[in-house]
Amino acid sequence: MNQVIRAVIVDDEPLARQGLRIRLSSFPHIDVIAEAGSGREAVELIVNEKPDLVFLDIQMPGLSGFDVLRLIREKAEQMPAVVFVTAYDHYAIRAFEVRALDYLLKPVDEERLAVAMERISGELRTERGTEYQQRLVQLVADITGGDVEEILQQLAEGKSPTIDQYPEHIAIKDSGEITRVAINSIEWIDAAGDYMCIHAANQTHILRRTMKELEQELNPRMFQRIHRSAIVNLAQVEKLCSRQNGEYHLILQNGQELKVSRSYKDRIKQLVLGN
Repeated sequence: MNQVIRAVIVDDEPLARQGLRIRLSSFPHIDVIAEAGSGREAVELIVNEKPDLVFLDIQMPGLSGFDVLRLIREKAEQMPAVVFVTAYDHYAIRAFEVRALDYLLKPVDEERLAVAMERISGELRTERGTEYQQRLVQLVADITGGDVEEILQQLAEGKSPTIDQYPEHIAIKDSGEITRVAINSIEWIDAAGDYMCIHAANQTHILRRTMKELEQELNPRMFQRIHRSAIVNLAQVEKLCSRQNGEYHLILQNGQELKVSRSYKDRIKQLVLGN
């Protein structure tokens, strides 16, 4: 008989948590003891409840999945097994290549979940303590392209590992649905309070992320800040125009005109003109 595995689901989307819980109900040896809708809630829950297994969403507002992992390592007596669940396939492709437990891509496929559960059940019978923690660190190292010692140092200093591979798509959650927007289709991005407006292919998508967080995910050779609250795709720029008052404006291929702030003017001129 399989040993009962106490599990926690962490995802900021209620429908995503519900969907995964329903699929996990097909596995009698998996007992979902709790859910968390944010990274901070997850850390407190995992430290107090000490689950065997955590299904952890990577991209969440506030604390990311990697932030949660770092805090658990600092606060918990023992590291649980972790399965990262994500809508970002560039993470998943890398994670399948490493020696960690597993990685699930949203929406979670039932057959893929069954394979993961079989593997996890076997791993939990053999992996313990420090050895498993090292495997999680190795997972983060492989995803970020860094080495183990560098990742350990970043975690010790309270930093989130830096991802040096840029995604080809960005996943945008809205009302329980996930839209995958091709990065190269993005024309420009501007801030609207606590939200980002992603303008791509004649559509505007709303993303709950800070400008700084989003900027870190975008290739700087392709995307540049032109204003405190705006980022532009350089491949979409058709003209750089100067005004009599000294202001500079970018004209995009779709005709959109964007103002370049004074502090970014020289950098943008250099990139656009190739000087």
